Amino acid sequence: QVQLVESEGGLVQAGGSLRLSCAASGRTFSNYYMGWFRQAPGKEREFAAAIKWSISSTYYADSVKGRFTISRDNAKNTVYLQMISLKPEDTAVYYCAARYGLGYSARPQEYSYWGQGTQVTVSS
Repeated sequence: QVQLVESEGGLVQAGGSLRLSCAASGRTFSNYYMGWFRQAPGKEREFAAAIKWSISSTYYADSVKGRFTISRDNAKNTVYLQMISLKPEDTAVYYCAARYGLGYSARPQEYSYWGQGTQVTVSS
């Protein structure tokens, strides 16, 4: 049974940084794409970043490119999202997700497994 457990988010001032982690368990993820999505109040869930576990190819939404970095640690079976230069518009619940992949996708409906979500709040 796949489990994705995100770390606690937090409250950070604009311009600050935060790192989220997602501990994955339940299977070997070498053939998976791992994604980070976010959902702000009243908005649809949107793609932030993804990584192909086996070769660490990374993909980013334009809104976070240059500020967010996704990475993974094989030994810990953990995916990270390092966020810098945070803006108030980055405030959202952040979700880790997994997709058995033939290719990268930014569509949340194509991810089969989800974490519980963690709140990130950026104050101005």
